[in-house]
Amino acid sequence: MSPVLAGVLQLLALVVALGLAYRPLGDYMAGVYSSKKHLRVEKWMYKAIGANPNTEMRWPAYLRGVLAFSAVSVLFLYLLQRLQGSLPGSLGFVSIDPDQAFNTAASFVANTNWQSYYGEQAMGHVVQTGGLAVQNFVSAAVGIAVAVALVRGFARSRTGELGNFWADLVRGTVRILLPISVIGAVLLVACGAIQNFSGIHEVGQFMGGSQQWNGGAVASQEAIKELGTNGGGYFNANASHPFENPNGLSNLLEIFLILVIPFALTRTFGRMVGSLKQGYAILATMGVIWLGFTALMMWTEFAHHGPAFDIAGGAMEGKETRFGIGGSSIFAVATTLTSTGAVNSFHSSFTGFGGGITMLGMQLGEIAPGGTGSGLYGMLIMAIIAVFIAGLMVGRTPEYLGKKIGTREIKFAACYILITPTLVLCFTAAAMALPTPPHSMTNTGAHGFSEILYAYTSGANNNGSAFAGLNADTQWFNTTIGLAMLLGRFLPMVFVLALAGSLAEQKPVPATVGTLGTHKPLFSGLLVGTILIITGLTYFPALALGPLAEGLAS
Repeated sequence: MSPVLAGVLQLLALVVALGLAYRPLGDYMAGVYSSKKHLRVEKWMYKAIGANPNTEMRWPAYLRGVLAFSAVSVLFLYLLQRLQGSLPGSLGFVSIDPDQAFNTAASFVANTNWQSYYGEQAMGHVVQTGGLAVQNFVSAAVGIAVAVALVRGFARSRTGELGNFWADLVRGTVRILLPISVIGAVLLVACGAIQNFSGIHEVGQFMGGSQQWNGGAVASQEAIKELGTNGGGYFNANASHPFENPNGLSNLLEIFLILVIPFALTRTFGRMVGSLKQGYAILATMGVIWLGFTALMMWTEFAHHGPAFDIAGGAMEGKETRFGIGGSSIFAVATTLTSTGAVNSFHSSFTGFGGGITMLGMQLGEIAPGGTGSGLYGMLIMAIIAVFIAGLMVGRTPEYLGKKIGTREIKFAACYILITPTLVLCFTAAAMALPTPPHSMTNTGAHGFSEILYAYTSGANNNGSAFAGLNADTQWFNTTIGLAMLLGRFLPMVFVLALAGSLAEQKPVPATVGTLGTHKPLFSGLLVGTILIITGLTYFPALALGPLAEGLAS
């Protein structure tokens, strides 16, 4: 079987699996967030934190819940790392330095999972399981909760109430993320991933030195790492490490876990607003972009010419032979079009255009299908922008799902789409202008610039993957990327929830013959065009200095 055919068959198998899971999972999540009943274990949790799950919140109260919970999470994870040297199960590792502890705490709470350290050489079992793995669950649940709050803003009228953050947080964790992760972890163990709490042990002598490995609860963390679009790996090699991702079957399973909730949330959205066709329109937009990027990536990596590439069947540098170009390309696109950031190959070793595709996927806003929750609310923001543009073209007040998109709503949407590019471009410019940060670049020229641009693109978009040539374990990068992650995660949520509250207060507007059909293919096409044009206008100059220049020169 040719490598190209193998890659196509993997893609087809993935599409079929996602299609089979789409309807039941989407309907189930809609039921979870619409239910009035509470499980017994959920009641215990509400009692422990002193929350009343039946109290409805307006958007300022909902936002306070999000920010308060996240702030406490950052503080807890920071202290856990700083105290690691005194904790049992530390495997002899010392406490984490302050700047790296801040960076890691910000990273995992912001659902970014950027790692400027070697996991197997820095973090013991307590920090890995009691700190990082816990944040993999709750940070993903926070993202879904904010998305559901926005959906309620479209579905409700004449009220500013968006539900209860604590109920949404607990339900998302207990009823959705935890059970699916258990199943995923069992399947990964069956594929060969490890799951233990063993210490460090020597496995052999190589070139006069010893090779050491430590075990860990890898399969369970790997499952939620992918399902929650987190991305932080137990080992520095991430999902290219055989302990995390043993073979081609586990590779497809991990890609499936990355994509299944973000895609299925479009069904949840359609169900909750009372129109499945609206969900299908959003799904079609996400699907077109994802398939287009995947096809372009596979073409770029397979078609790169030269004797070495011809012998290897394509650009194999930085890729695992277990997965090949097809499995690596599908994984790379899935992880950068979502906020996952896990890698089964090294993006810095991709062709110039291939590395640019991974970067562009993040710069779209990670909305195709995006992160758990963040992908849906990001796409709905872009839908509002597209409706506004359509309204300008025909000279009428734009409407979406029966709600008028007025001055207030479009300001919230505009602020949302401006935050991340501002963080990315300003931090990148500062890093290139100051004398010290460029010393962390392994490469010079276009590829070196791409390393820094990729780092801030990844951090501000809550992705977490990296161009491996950059030494990011410095005070400058730990601090600035940490700030980019926190601001890139929580500032957009402010405008999402404010928009949700504004929409919920409106009374529904009846559809007329002049209302734009946002459930039709025409609107999906408009939405795709809007996304590409906005991203292109924002990032093209920076991309031209990095991956485009490198690709054209090769």
